[in-house]
Parts: sequence; C-alpha cells; structure tokens
Amino acid sequence: MPAPFCTLSDFRALLAQAPAPDPSALQGAQDRNGQLTKPPGALGRLEDLAIWYAGWRGTAQPTLENPQVIVFAGNHGVCAQGVSAFPAEVTSQMVANFEHGGAAINQLSKAFGAKMDVHALSLDTPTQDFTQGPAMTGDEVVAALQTGWSAVDPQSDLLVTGEMGIGNTTSAAAIAHALFGGDAADWTGRGTGVDDAGLTRKTEVVAKGVALHAADDPLEVLRCLGGRELAAMAGAIAAARHHRIPVILDGFICTAAAAVLARAQAGALDHTVAGHLSAEGAHQRLLDAIDKQPLLNLGLRLGEGSGAALAIGVLKGAIACHSGMATFAEAGVSDA
Repeated sequence: MPAPFCTLSDFRALLAQAPAPDPSALQGAQDRNGQLTKPPGALGRLEDLAIWYAGWRGTAQPTLENPQVIVFAGNHGVCAQGVSAFPAEVTSQMVANFEHGGAAINQLSKAFGAKMDVHALSLDTPTQDFTQGPAMTGDEVVAALQTGWSAVDPQSDLLVTGEMGIGNTTSAAAIAHALFGGDAADWTGRGTGVDDAGLTRKTEVVAKGVALHAADDPLEVLRCLGGRELAAMAGAIAAARHHRIPVILDGFICTAAAAVLARAQAGALDHTVAGHLSAEGAHQRLLDAIDKQPLLNLGLRLGEGSGAALAIGVLKGAIACHSGMATFAEAGVSDA
C-alpha cells in the first residue's frame, strides 16, 4: 500500500501517532497464562513473548500463521574509502541469489513458513560517500522510507527485516555513534572481515562522517549517514507498528536502523523484540542502548535477516504453548 507520508516531517508525525497494544487483549493473555497447566513462570521468557504478541495482535489467544521476511538491498558510496573486505558488486550478485532462492535467508524463511520478499534500492546509484557530504538527499531518504513502508503486507502477522549492502556495517556504526555518542571505536567492528588495518581505516571513516554531520535529529542522522536499505528497514518497522504487526529485529545493521526510530519517538520499538545477539562487536552495546534482550546468541554475523528469521521458531513456540495448552480447568488438573 502507498506510504502515507511525503516528507520527513510527515514521517515523524506518523511515529508520534503510532498505535499502542490492545489493553484488553493484554489482560486476557495474562489471565490465560495464569490458568495454563504449568507452574507460574515455568516457561520463562516464552510467557512474556506470547503476552506481548497477543497485545499487538488484539487477541488473548493468538496464532502466528503469516510471517513476512523482507530483505532490502542498497549500495554505499563510502565503500570508496576501503571499508569492506568485499567489492560493491557483491550486493547485486547476492540480490540475484536471494531471488533464485539460494541464500541462507531463503532456507530459514522456508523453514519457518515465512513469505520472503526482496527489494533492491537503486543499486546502480550508490549513496554519496558520507565523509564528503550527506549520504542521501531529503527526497532520497523519504523514497527509501516509503519503499520500506509499502513493502509490508498488512495481512502478515509478523515481520522480519533483513538487508544486503556492502559497506553497511560502516553506515550502521556511524548511525549508532551519532545517536548514542562515545568513541567511533566503540561502534565499529570488522563487518565482513576486514583486517586490523582495515578496521583502523573503517573507524577513522566513521569518526570523520559523524564529525562532519553533527545532527541532533535522528532522521537527519539517517539521511546523512545511512543507506537506502537502512532507511527502508526503518520505514518497514514503522509500517508494521501502524498495522499492529509485531517485529523481530535482526542484527547490528537492522538494530541501528530501528534505533533511529527509538530516538525519534519514545516507545517506537515497543512492538519489536531482538531476535539475536550477533557476533558484530557493538551489537550488544546497541541492544543495551535501546533496552532489548536478544532471544538467541549463536555467533551469527551474516545479516540478511537470518538471526531474526531463526527466532521466528522461538516466537512460534511461545504462541503455540500459550494458545494451545489446556487450562487447569479444561485438563481436570488440580491448581495448587
């Protein structure tokens, strides 16, 4: 569906008007959880997950049947600074791999019953090198946000956003540094596997970009330091909130995109959970900054939405137990 905004100001206003979870569904889910055939709290975080999901879906006894995985791809002008171990043409090559079903995210989407979509954003026109000027114009960042928003299927009942873009850990590190301060080295990691010299160069690039674009507005941070695929993920996550669709966040890059929303509007990520802790060094710091606890910690650092897609299984398990288990009364079991 078309995005209901044409400017960053419009988008900011939509964030401020975002819906809240259904209080009656939350209460109903909490009441049901207390009646299920298990000791209180015996399913740990699965109980919290199911109640959280129920609140956003507006029913005390939900199901999860139509998850959507969207992979956004973009190219980055900052790659000219030698920040990646791989050339920029790998982005388009991997998009072709996604489209032919050959990537890890294809297998994980299929394994957990998710519809998968791929959106390549102007791969022949990389963003500008953010050490020289803003990565995107206002029109470009709005167009990317609109692509993300429109990519979300309103009939889906869960969203995972993934990305592909050589150089995008540099962009994500710069966004995190601009949003949360500290030193550039706190946020900069090896990404696709740069060596020590490459890491030093990458850290210097992040520091230079953030110093050049001293923006207080998180959406301006996204415009000046981000990439089209990061903006599209932010747009999709915001659209999911509009449709009351829960979201599982992926790794460092996805979390950086989501953090823009969190800084732009308090509570903007209440409909999200962190799918996993990636092996990218600053991901834990970034999760701490947005107050999210990961569901999985498996040393993944692939991107694509792979860790979040894997976490669909955890959420499905939580919902299956919550909605499918018998209550003490139904099972004829004594409730201590």
